[in-house]
Amino acid sequence: MFRYRIYFRDQQIQFYMEQKLKTRQVKSDELRAATAEFMHRLYKRGLTTTSGGNISAREDNIIAVTPSASDKGKMQAEEVGMVDINGEIIGHKFKPSIETGLHLSIYKARNDVMAVIHAHPTFCSLYSVTNEEINHRLLSETYAILGHIEYVPYYKIGSPELAEAVAEAATKADCIIMRNHGALATGKSLLQAYDRLEVLESAAKINWLARSFPAEAIRELPLERLDELDKLMGR
Repeated sequence: MFRYRIYFRDQQIQFYMEQKLKTRQVKSDELRAATAEFMHRLYKRGLTTTSGGNISAREDNIIAVTPSASDKGKMQAEEVGMVDINGEIIGHKFKPSIETGLHLSIYKARNDVMAVIHAHPTFCSLYSVTNEEINHRLLSETYAILGHIEYVPYYKIGSPELAEAVAEAATKADCIIMRNHGALATGKSLLQAYDRLEVLESAAKINWLARSFPAEAIRELPLERLDELDKLMGR
């Protein structure tokens, strides 16, 4: 009887572990598929180039991240790799994006962030090469969705210094312009991060086009309206 109980217990443990592994595999497959899908959307919208930009999404401390040197317009779910929070590869071998360390630094700094999208949208990149900032107080949607925008000085791509600076900025804002580099958005989901990046690019474009008008013709949202939007968004 005692041996039977031990055998039964071991079978239960084995079954539990097998189910846990199956669940983890399903979640990993879903993350990889979603990551590839949003990279397609990013490329089709002209928000990044064939070789530029990177996306990650996480479930607990398991992270899906786009590979390095891949065709962003044709990326397949099978190409997306998995790493743990320390950057150790899980499952099939792949070459992670050069900015994987940057993504992981953000996740370590922000427990609420579940997705990070970095890209090179034209107008955001235009502002990144200037000392100017994007005025996010022109349109209510822009202010509501983006909130504060942070700006990070130039550091070499893929460097620990860049990862550290962006992670620090991410504790203050969900959208970041990296000088002489590009843009980045975080979110509680891939959709939210993508939405923020798209709205950030739209805001940069509106800002640039508004230059054709006299300064006195530009209508900024007054402080009381900004306060209303902050309350609406729970900030």
